[in-house]
Amino acid sequence: MGLWNRYAVPAIVSCACATKPAMRQRAKIVPAAAGEVLELGCGSGTNFAFYDPSRVTRLHAVEPAPGMVTRARAAAAQTAVADRVRFHQTGAENLPMEDASIDTAVITFVLCTIPDWRGALREVRRVLKPGGRVLFSEHGLAPDADVARRQHRFEPVWKRLLGGCHLTRSPADMLAAGGFRVERIETMYLPSTPRIAGFASWGTAVPA
Repeated sequence: MGLWNRYAVPAIVSCACATKPAMRQRAKIVPAAAGEVLELGCGSGTNFAFYDPSRVTRLHAVEPAPGMVTRARAAAAQTAVADRVRFHQTGAENLPMEDASIDTAVITFVLCTIPDWRGALREVRRVLKPGGRVLFSEHGLAPDADVARRQHRFEPVWKRLLGGCHLTRSPADMLAAGGFRVERIETMYLPSTPRIAGFASWGTAVPA
């Protein structure tokens, strides 16, 4: 699994996270990011093209996987915020930012994968300024019992093949458990996406 995670997973995840439905989800929230921005798990830089250069002062892109960082650097160079991106090759559980230094945290299709998601959300809370907010778009546990049963059944294999991605996590519940209040949330099954991986939720949250 070492070679698989090193070489295959970055390519597969980059492709899966850049489908048309997923890109439409990103476009719903990323342009609203402003000020000092933290992106949790930037992956291959799929969000970078959606940032509004008139709103973003600096973009702190956090990503632990070397292969993804390489891809993200190349992606950043092609965007209008190229000169504002600062890469941090580290896990989300140990953010290198100072307390109360971030205006906006962007979390897209990554809570499903972070091993210590409680620690990561605790860190996000620590670095957010008073009045700061989280913009999120995630996939997770479906509300329909038949879909949820299939998610639980396939999750063990899914995690092994896709770098630890979980199908049965609930983003809204995770944010609440991490000390946030969800201000706005919308949900839907993404079109042209397998239902076990396509139940999406997106919106905004603030420290509770």
